[in-house]
Parts: sequence; structure tokens; C-alpha cells
Amino acid sequence: MNKRQDNLNTLEKEHFDVLIIGAGINGAVAAASLAARGIKVALIDKNDFSSGSSSQSSCLVWGGIKYLESHEYLLVNKLCKGRNNLIRHYPSAVKEIRFLTTIQKGFRFPVWFVFLGTVFYWGIGRFFTQAPKYYLSKQIKKQEPCINTDNAQGGFEYSDAFLLDNDARFVFNHIQHAIQAGAVVANYTESLGSQREGKDNWLTQVKDKESGRTISIRSKAIINACGPWVDQHNKLSKQSTSHHHVFSKGIHLIVDRIPQKDRVLAFFASDGRLFFMIPMGDKTCIGTTDTQVKTPETSVSVEDRTFVLKNANALLDLPARITEDDIISERCGVRPLAIEAEDGKADWVQLSRKHQIDINAEAQHISIFGGKLTDCVNVGEEIAEAIEDIGIQLKSLEKPWYGEPDLSSKQQYLKAFSELDSLTHQYSDSPLTERCWRRYGKDAFTLMQNIKAHPEKAKAAIEHTAFTWAEIEWIAENEMIVELEDLFRRRSKTGLVVKKEVLINAKGFTDVCQFLFPENYQEKMEKFIRSA
Repeated sequence: MNKRQDNLNTLEKEHFDVLIIGAGINGAVAAASLAARGIKVALIDKNDFSSGSSSQSSCLVWGGIKYLESHEYLLVNKLCKGRNNLIRHYPSAVKEIRFLTTIQKGFRFPVWFVFLGTVFYWGIGRFFTQAPKYYLSKQIKKQEPCINTDNAQGGFEYSDAFLLDNDARFVFNHIQHAIQAGAVVANYTESLGSQREGKDNWLTQVKDKESGRTISIRSKAIINACGPWVDQHNKLSKQSTSHHHVFSKGIHLIVDRIPQKDRVLAFFASDGRLFFMIPMGDKTCIGTTDTQVKTPETSVSVEDRTFVLKNANALLDLPARITEDDIISERCGVRPLAIEAEDGKADWVQLSRKHQIDINAEAQHISIFGGKLTDCVNVGEEIAEAIEDIGIQLKSLEKPWYGEPDLSSKQQYLKAFSELDSLTHQYSDSPLTERCWRRYGKDAFTLMQNIKAHPEKAKAAIEHTAFTWAEIEWIAENEMIVELEDLFRRRSKTGLVVKKEVLINAKGFTDVCQFLFPENYQEKMEKFIRSA
């Protein structure tokens, strides 16, 4: 909390080269890319970091296989490159995973034709992953008994990738990279609009949503990375753009683990769209829906929930049907889909998630539309080019601005602390050293040194979770937790895989709340309990 207040004071006092508004994946990579290139960067978000679409995804890092059907080969090529790049540079966090896909009888293409598509996809992806495999329906049943193959004509297995932790954590790690490179960041800091002040300056009024205090931030340039709210903020700042957004709502339901193996089960739902069952620790994330909505503010409806459960039960062969009582948590967000503003209309079902960057060079204002996690490095690179195009000079990079620390650092870390894995408690889904490296990068050295000096800090802070007390201390000091949702739904996936009523009654829950919010922990607990 003190770190956040210090940052707000700095935001008010200093003059920045760039103010980035919105701290989802687009804002996070823009901040990391630009700060690494030596300019003064400020990053704010009206809510928590990655609290919008970037915390409601399928947590898949995929090359866009579905875009083959619409013949967007260049986009698939770009996304496959992005996927391979993330696997290569985040070997602890981004993992290749097999997709076991079942094709039902009567599908719009024969199974052999769809399988050939996966072979073509593998080729576009430079044969970076394991090769696809073809399966008869009886082989699918042998591979995964939980799949209902009564109406299956066959299937196949191919590879893409996924995040071992949640998407919001991946975004936050980019923000940490930006901070380490000198960026000044603050969550729960709402932009009230930006206006030109003179010829070479922007003045942005922002409100600290915790205290109600209003401050001004001065910058040479503005990057609008507000995700689904890009158009709204451009209206506040009187900016016209070549693109705007339409929205598709997607929801996921998290239930107890379904597949036997650690892989994704892929199907085509009753509406013809891809439908996934994705590993999430010892749980399964099921979805997604695709419903056009008019605004980014949306929620899970009865129809959404019914659609997911109906499709899941039809596609699976389980001892008992999945019901609403089995739902541990729900995710709901919108896909912001970029469309040419002059067209006004588009077939939103056919729109891809490719990003668009609109530049007003005269006003030194940039807007980012669309985008997805897989393509995040490309967004960071293109934003650097755009900033130079509007007249702000960047330094050359000596090393990539993204990625985990080098392999030698990890080996040194594992050698120094591997004996501490014996302290891992029963709720951890991976060894303590691996998990801390994946989540905290080089900061894991400091965290594990603390545990080595004080072994009692490796104890579980909250029953049914993987949090150690050493991590809670680190997060409280460094990760700007303002609400309990920040800790449980964004800095970790705890709130996704543990039912809320179980969490709030768990041993240690109140102690952690009191540690994080010593002055008003009861208020924060009640707010968390009331939240949807």
C-alpha cells in the first residue's frame, strides 16, 4: 500500500515521456517495452492491474488454428511465431500442451480434412511443437474415457500452449519488468480524461479510487491501452480514430478436474465454435461462449451457464452430470474486436482478435485496439516503433525486454535453494522453488533467502491454498494489493480453484487479511465476501 502511495506522489511530481492508460496485456507490454528502452513511463489503471479482459481469458497461448477456416494465413503465421516465442522465452510459465479434439458426425467438414488442417498448422508453426496424431473414435475413448464418442466420427491430437499460472499473473509479471526498468505504476487510479496543454504536453487528471484524491499527470505522449474501454477514453480526450471496438462475451466455468491426463479436450460446441476443457491445476476450466454484447460491462447469465453445462454434459461420458452445484467459480469477459470505424458494421462472428494501432502523430496520441495474449510481444515491439514515429527517441536494447531470467540464473537459483522443496505443503501443485521462480522471477532469490533464514515462513498462510507466509509478506510489500480480489483472482488463481465459502472459512484467511490491511481488514473482508 505504501509503495502505491509513493508512486502516486511521483506521478504527480514528475513529467513523463509517455503515460499509458490501461494495465491489461497491451498496456503492460507497452510499459515494459518502452521502459526498457530508456524513456520515462507512467502506467495507470482505473481498477486493478489486468482486471478486465486480460484476467478472463482461456489462459491459452495458441497460434489461432481456427483462423485457418477464414483463410487468415498471415495472421496464423504471426500468432504461431508469437506462441513459439513465448514458449521459448518463458519456459517455466508457458508450456506446450496437447489438444485432444473430437469431431462429431455431421460436422461441416470430414474429420480427415480437419486433421490435414492441423498438419498444415503444425507446418505454419515451423514444426516447433509435437506432431499431430489421428485417432479413430475408439482410440479417442481409450485415450480419454471421459469423452462421449457415441456420435464421434474420429479425432486428432495437436499441440499449442497454455499458462501454468493464470493470465493476470502473466500480465503482472510484465508490469514488474516495467517497474524494474524504471516505470512508475499505480492501480485503482482512474483517468478522468486527457487534454493538450501547449504544443508538446498532455495533462491527464486522475483520481485515486482509494482516497478520492485527484492529481494531474503530465506527459509528452499518451497511449490509450484501455482494452474494451479504448473508445470511451478517446471520447474523454477528444480523439478520433480509424478503428473502434465491437464486443463478444465469453464465459468459463471452473469445476473439479475432468480429464485423466494433463491436456486440453477440444470439441466444437452446438453453435459450431471451438469449446475447450482446460487444465487449471487440479481443476478444469470449461468454455467458452460467444455472444455479441454492446458494452464491456457484462456478467454471466443463466443462458450462458446453461449453454456451457449443456455442451459439457453432451460431449462427456461421466458417472454424473455436471450441475451448477459443481461450479467452483466463473469467469466472464469480453473480447474487444477491432473494426474499421468507417465501415460501421462487420460480421462480428468472423472478426479475429488481431490488434490494430492507431496513431495521431500530431497530437502524440496512440490507441491500441483488439489484441490477445499470444501476440503480446509483437504489440510491445510495434508500440516502440510507434513512439519513435511520433518523435520520442528510444535507446537501443542490449537484451530483450521480455522473458524469464537466463537459464544460468535459474540453475544458480535451483542449486542454492532446491533443498527447500521439502518444505512444500500439500496444496502446492509444483515444487516450491519452481513455483516461486515462475511467479516472481529473479525476486525469487530474495524470497527464498528469507525462507532459508526463517523456515517457518514456508508454512501455508491460508488453508487450501499454495500461499506461504514468505509470499504473503512479499506480495504485501511489492505487489500493490488494494482489495482481496487482487490477491486471490489476479496475483494468483486461488479464487478460481477454491470456492469462496471454503476460502473465507479457511484457517489463516482472517490472519492474512489482517496482515494485508491492518487498519480496515474487516471492511476489506466484507467487500470480498459480497463480491460476485
